[in-house]
Amino acid sequence: MAEPTLHIGRKISKIRELKGIKQETLAMELGISQQAVSKIEQNAEIEEDALNKIANVLGVSADAIKNYSDEAVVTFFNTFNDHSGAGAFFSSTNLHCTFNPIEKIIELYDEKVALLERLLKAEKEKTQLKGK
Repeated sequence: MAEPTLHIGRKISKIRELKGIKQETLAMELGISQQAVSKIEQNAEIEEDALNKIANVLGVSADAIKNYSDEAVVTFFNTFNDHSGAGAFFSSTNLHCTFNPIEKIIELYDEKVALLERLLKAEKEKTQLKGK
C-alpha cells in the first residue's frame, strides 16, 4: 500500500480549491503575491508559522491541512447520501407538510369566490345608484 503524500503545498492547493478560493484571493489575504502562493503550493514542506497563517485564511486548522486526504473528503461527502442516523432525519422529517395543500387551495378558491361576490354586489349597487 502506498504511503499517503505529505506534500503540504498540494494539500493547501486542494483545500483552497475545495473552498472556491483563488490563488489571488489567498495572496491578497496573506499580503503576498499570487506567484508566492503558487510557489508555496509547489513546496512539499512549509514553515509552521506560514502554515498557521494560511490555515487561518482558509478557515481550517494547520492540522487539518497536514492530515488532509482526498479519501477523507470523499468519505465525508458520501455520508450525505447515507439515510441512516442523522441523515434520515433530513430525508424523512423535513419533507412532510404540516398542512394539507389541497385544503389550502380550496381555502384560496373560497376567498376568491367571496371577493368576486363582493365586487359583483358593489357593481350592482353602483348601477342602481346611477339609475335613480
